[in-house]
Amino acid sequence: MRKLIRHFFSANSHQPRQYESALETKYVKSGLTLQEAAEIKEKIKTAFEHDKLYKNNDIGLNDLSRHICSDRYKISQVINEYLSKNFYSLLSYYRIREAKDLLLSQPFLSVKAIMYEVGYSSKTSFYSAFKKETGLSPNDFRNLSIYAS
Repeated sequence: MRKLIRHFFSANSHQPRQYESALETKYVKSGLTLQEAAEIKEKIKTAFEHDKLYKNNDIGLNDLSRHICSDRYKISQVINEYLSKNFYSLLSYYRIREAKDLLLSQPFLSVKAIMYEVGYSSKTSFYSAFKKETGLSPNDFRNLSIYAS
């Protein structure tokens, strides 16, 4: 049993290095400088936090690229390498963060209204993403917060 546990943990300890190696290989010819990456990262942050681009339920990487006037491949690289996410997990992160705020600050809003407000058009997708991010359904999250206060 100990050998099995050691093997499992030693096999998984190499995973981050393999992932980094794959990213290095993928972006070896991109030409993205550290300064350019920092600028793109700030533009992405502004697009999501200030402009709330995530509320558009049709948004894609090309839309973000047009919005911040940067090459989509470099945006993808920045999201993957510097934010350790892919575009859709970043989108989900901001949507669920907003949904949590709305669930707590506006208890009169239905979960469905919040779902649409943050950019989801599918109840199944919203509930799955919410549960993945918080471990709870939106209703359970709201109820737990109410009882905790």
